Amino acid sequence: MTASTTPDAALTRGERAVYGRDARRRASRSCHGWFEAAQGRPDPVDVLERQSATRVPELVPLRYARMLESPFRFYRGAAAVMAADLGQLPSTGLTVQLCGDAHLLNFRLLASPERHLVFDINDFDETLAGPFEWDVKRLAASLAIAGRHNGFSTAQQDKAVLECVRSYRTRMREFAGMRTLDIWYAQDDADRMRELLASSMTKEARRRTAEATARARTRTHLQAYGKLTRVTADGRRITPDPPLITPLRDLLTDASGGAQEYDVGAVVADYARTLSSERRHLLRRYRLVDTARKVVGVGSVGMRCWIVLLLGGGDDDPLLLQAKEAQESVLAAYTGGRSYDNQGRRVVAGQRLIQTTSDIFLGWTHAVGLDGRGRDFYVRQLLDWKGIARPDSWDPRMLRLFGHLCGASLARAHARSGDPVALASYLGGSDRFDRALVGFAQAYADQNERDARALDAAVRSGRVRATAL
Repeated sequence: MTASTTPDAALTRGERAVYGRDARRRASRSCHGWFEAAQGRPDPVDVLERQSATRVPELVPLRYARMLESPFRFYRGAAAVMAADLGQLPSTGLTVQLCGDAHLLNFRLLASPERHLVFDINDFDETLAGPFEWDVKRLAASLAIAGRHNGFSTAQQDKAVLECVRSYRTRMREFAGMRTLDIWYAQDDADRMRELLASSMTKEARRRTAEATARARTRTHLQAYGKLTRVTADGRRITPDPPLITPLRDLLTDASGGAQEYDVGAVVADYARTLSSERRHLLRRYRLVDTARKVVGVGSVGMRCWIVLLLGGGDDDPLLLQAKEAQESVLAAYTGGRSYDNQGRRVVAGQRLIQTTSDIFLGWTHAVGLDGRGRDFYVRQLLDWKGIARPDSWDPRMLRLFGHLCGASLARAHARSGDPVALASYLGGSDRFDRALVGFAQAYADQNERDARALDAAVRSGRVRATAL
């Protein structure tokens, strides 16, 4: 278990810089350049099975099937496996609010409340305070694994990792020289993205970036509404597509912990109390129409997740919310940090701290099913100007460019929640930390492949079951 700390706000800038340099005694920059499985390392399948024990049983085989599609997909679902590994490594103790699952597909284009398109982190299920390098290592390894999936050479993978970590380090040094409020207001909108990439973008990269931006602006709540609902004799309802989308009215009560019915009206009313007064007023303009269970992501498959359809003035005035179950962060056992009375609140608090423009409907709640078991949820809008990366279609240059954006965005998140002076001082002006992370990324990509093979062997032996759609 790591002890994470942050310098006292009363310290001078010079004292904070010394604090950061002193962290090199606990964990030198070069010590991050390797990974070797600890003696007695938990079986990765056991780790996944412990997670699955709290999930909807009939969806667990789908989760495993998705993870077995490729080592990259396995990695997306194996945050708990990596958390156990990170918890055994030397730690800087330099605390930030971690994303907790900072792989490259958890960075994307989003709409701000002011209707500006920004680039930011988009997944906070595992957010928790902890050593900054855990996020950087998870992001770095994801680039190497994605590069392998695309058939890139080791040298091409290494360049992507190096570009990402260099971007993180150099931007953190920029933040170290900024005023506190300027750091808080900083965001990566379309103009800032062009600035970040100006020196390295080719004509083709500019074209593809422009296309991605245009696509993101089409992914509105109205588009989702048209795709996910249909007109019925009872009015607009969510379109069934089992097992991916199953209206709540069609779910059977399962005393073994499977699909449960909830009083959704009461859940929405309770969630509304976590919103600011003006947003509660806005939510009251809508009436609840329908609810369905939705299967989402790779690592999240089996978590209870609902989509909630509300209508305002008529059928052309929809609001789609997503209520997703929040369990204890996979990092919790290794940080020794604060505990939360509601895991949905943990997710929301972490998101508001490190994301520059959070959804206006972001909130949390606690729901009790017909089985009498209570579960925590967080709530946000479903699909609002979200641009999702498609790394399968990238060449090595695009992977480097995206890694550059992700590294810069992660630095901004960490500078908001941690001490950028101490972090920049630890990282230094040389590329020693950057090069070390290249070594770590390759070593962990090897481990990830071994873990994916272990899951495949468990399925083949019948130890666990995987069922694709």
